[in-house]
Parts: sequence; structure tokens; C-alpha cells
Amino acid sequence: MRTPLQKDEQVLLVTHRSWLKLVVPALLVLIGFVASYFIGFIQYYGWIAALVGVLYFLYAYWDWKVDIWVVTNLRVIDETGLINHYAKESPLDKINNVSYDQNIWGRIFNYGHVEIQTAAEIGATDYFNVHQPKKLKDTITLAQSEYKNMQLTSQARQMAAAMGWQSTATAGTAQAGSGAGHNIASELEKLHQLKQQGILTEEEYNRAKNKLLGQ
Repeated sequence: MRTPLQKDEQVLLVTHRSWLKLVVPALLVLIGFVASYFIGFIQYYGWIAALVGVLYFLYAYWDWKVDIWVVTNLRVIDETGLINHYAKESPLDKINNVSYDQNIWGRIFNYGHVEIQTAAEIGATDYFNVHQPKKLKDTITLAQSEYKNMQLTSQARQMAAAMGWQSTATAGTAQAGSGAGHNIASELEKLHQLKQQGILTEEEYNRAKNKLLGQ
């Protein structure tokens, strides 16, 4: 991957187009060797056919190698181009829906079409002939879920930190305020965990949070 990663960004999945794209170049290599074998008995330059086939296969292979889709904990990257470099990014928080479909041949050889609906003006982004389309779709969905959890946790910690500062300001001493802030932070994180586990509904979580914050 030639796109630089951001701070704290981690690669979750790298996938390519279907390997079927290399079938025709591989057949041309075979044909080139067969042709060069028979032509070579008469003229030595008959092996040029084999060399041309090999060079074409190497070009096709490296073109396939750099044509990738990458899922990280922050975004989805569509990257291609052996000589010229093209890259398109879809931030996880801008993705509204991910779907995939496969025809009969796609199910046999494990490739298909993946569609990403984003909040951008262009609407949908389509990826065709993707190897392991279900895995790509599931990885994006899981990354989105973890990203949202990370955001909620960050918000809870920021709120707890702010309440800790307020408690410090209103308490009689800095030590007492620090203890109050620590307790609020701890309780907020517990409430957030209960909500993520499905024990608390959104309404129950907000009611408990407001009660804890004295709102």
C-alpha cells in the first residue's frame, strides 16, 4: 500500500481483485512457450514469443498486485495504478451502508461486487470483481462498530474529565475535587459499557447519565 497511514491507524484487511484476472496472461505464457519450442528448432529467435508472454504476465501480475482495497480502523482505501497512482478514501463515519452480491461464478470462485453508500455527494461507490467480497463487507461493518464505540468512549471520557474539573472547582479542596471527578469518570464509563452490552437502552443510559451529572 502506497497511501501513508495516519497516526494510530491500523490496517485490518487488504484484498485484491479476483485472481481470475491472471488466467489469460498465464495462458499466453503457456502458449508462448509452446510456440517458441516448435519455432525454436527452425529459428532461434522463436523464444522471443516466450519472453513476450513472460513480460506480459509480469506486467499483469504487478498491475493486479497494486489494485487493492484496504480497510483500516479509520477508513476504506481504494488504491490502484502500476505507473500512475490513484487512491480514493471513504471515512468510516461517512459510510451509511455496505452491501455485496455474487453471481453463480462469483460464488464458485469467491469474487463479487461490493457497494458502499456514503454521505458524500457522489452517493455510492462500487467495487467490482472483489476477491472475498463478504469478508470485505464484514470487515467494514465491524470496523464501523468499533469506530463508533471508540468515539462514544472518547466522548464519555471527555465529559468525565470536564465534570472532574467542575467538581474540583466547586469542592472545598483540590483533593476532594479530584476524588469526585474520578468517581464521576468511573461511573460514566460503567454506564457506557452497560449500554454497549445492551443492558441499558439509550433512554435509560441518558437518564442515568443526566442523574449522575446532576442535570
